[in-house]
Amino acid sequence: MDFKMTEEQELLLESAREFVNRHFTEDKIKQWYKEHGVPDELTKAYLDAGFGYLGIPEEFGGTPVDNMTICLVVEEMTRASGASTPFMLNSLVMFDMCEFGSPEQIQFAMDAYTKVGKPCFSLAVSEPGAGSDNASMTTTAKKVDGKIVINGQKTWVTNGETSPYVLVVAKDEDPSPQNKNMSMWLLPKDTPGVKTASLEKIGQTIMPFCEMYFDNVVIEESCLVGERGRGFMNLMKNFEMERLIIGAHSLGMAQAAMEDAAAYAGQRVAFGQTIGKFQQIQQKLTDMEVKIQNMRNLLYKTAWELDNGISVQLNSALVKRYIPNAALEVCSDALQIFGGLGYTTETRVSRLWQDSRGNQIAGGTDEIMVYIAGRQILKKYAK
Repeated sequence: MDFKMTEEQELLLESAREFVNRHFTEDKIKQWYKEHGVPDELTKAYLDAGFGYLGIPEEFGGTPVDNMTICLVVEEMTRASGASTPFMLNSLVMFDMCEFGSPEQIQFAMDAYTKVGKPCFSLAVSEPGAGSDNASMTTTAKKVDGKIVINGQKTWVTNGETSPYVLVVAKDEDPSPQNKNMSMWLLPKDTPGVKTASLEKIGQTIMPFCEMYFDNVVIEESCLVGERGRGFMNLMKNFEMERLIIGAHSLGMAQAAMEDAAAYAGQRVAFGQTIGKFQQIQQKLTDMEVKIQNMRNLLYKTAWELDNGISVQLNSALVKRYIPNAALEVCSDALQIFGGLGYTTETRVSRLWQDSRGNQIAGGTDEIMVYIAGRQILKKYAK
């Protein structure tokens, strides 16, 4: 396999860097984190620049690219900005609609997306008692007198309070763990019976999330997205790409932290010389670079496999298990190199350190990745 970038990919990444340099400043980023979001004009500019259409089929107005390219863009924008910009979720959210929605639903979603620059709906999957264990979700969608009635609670719904629609995954009729039949429903957030409650995070505050309650929410059967009862399989398809995007996001954060730390080590003077000349600092930088190269190799290999029709059931779990973990270690070491200054809000590394921790949970915890990967490893080496 050859990971050399194509001319098109190099030009795209150059455009991504230019976009970040033009629209992002450290003062703006801090303000966006404080306000829990970015201004609408920025999301529209992102879309108008073409980045928001990447990965969306051409027949729906998008720009078809492979998964490797999407990962490269997510990594580069995160590295260049040193921030957890909310744009990385756009491709994932629109992927669900373009993959599973009816032509009418896709057109509706694309029209709204083009108008405002961001997806018009949030994804409501996890529940207080069903995060990694999706089969234990208890939110139900029951058919009553020709209508669908939804009851239950969702949590960690990113952009749930700001998006006008929500794509909710619910059990068909029966909430018991034995029932694996789930379906996806697209409904307006202002439907009677839908309520939200804000949740405060310690990191990635630029992407707000909330709890969402469904109390006898009545919708039409036409709100169904995809096939009835196939929601769980849809989730599985979603998760593989989500893990790669999170891996790219984590890698971008680690690379940004590495660049800041190495530059600081070459400038900061202590005991009559720059701290980069001390062996302990050199050892940290060396170990950080090893981790970054390992992260990149695993991510790119897995993205290449996905693009070439090779199963990534094992490797996507390895990506999600290893890369966020290693990224947090790199960001932590970067903070340590900065010393007391790193523990203030005057440096990007403190923000990167906080943000990187969340990716060990998002998209499936470290622990559930061991469970997923472990089963595949046993099959791989079975004699």
